[in-house]
Formats: sequence, C-alpha cells, structure tokens
Amino acid sequence: MNETKTVLVIDDSRVSRLMARQFILSRQPSWQVEEAGTGEEAIEKVKTLSPVLILIDVNMPGMGGLAAAEHLRAACPDAHISLVTANVQNATRNRATELGIGFMEKPITEARMHALIGALE
Repeated sequence: MNETKTVLVIDDSRVSRLMARQFILSRQPSWQVEEAGTGEEAIEKVKTLSPVLILIDVNMPGMGGLAAAEHLRAACPDAHISLVTANVQNATRNRATELGIGFMEKPITEARMHALIGALE
C-alpha cells in the first residue's frame, strides 16, 4: 500500500504548477501536492509541511529558486529537492550540485516526473 507523501511545487507559473501536479498525481494519486508561487511562500509553507519532494523553479520574482532552495534544504534536510528550470547554464547546474539538489530541465514531461518520483517510492 502506498503511503501518503507530500510534494511541494514552487513556480511562479500557475500552468507549470498544474502540469507538475497532474504528472505527480498520475503516478501517485494518493500523494498530497502543495503549491507555492514564490520562494518566500514556500519557506512559510514548510513550517507546517514535511514534503518528501520539493520541485522549485529557478527564475521567480522576489527570492530566486537557488536562494529559496538553500533555505528549504536547511528547513527540510531529508526532502529530495530538485530545480525544475529552463536555465541550463553550467553555473546553475554546479550550484545545484553544491547544494545537494537535483536538476530537471523544463519543459517537464510525464516521463521525467515519473522517473523522479520512482526514486522516492
């Protein structure tokens, strides 16, 4: 039996958040998907959530994804955090590696999302 797990999707694009939600729930319908539109909102949400997976866009208004990922790593040390971004520059990839977080290129696809989730099942 699958246990209920929480995923936090952080992206300023509502469409991107909805697509991620759809792909996650198509693989794990019992999981809870929470959303945040900014890094600041995500940091507030994790005060009451314990996500096993955090997906975060890099380019957002206010606090960017890399800065938010640093805060989220400290707040959720056991969560798998992955950048989800069209920014494929080596500097971004290298910083993700330094922070101990994953990297998924946009556009996200169901196959990419399912592969990521499969590692957490």
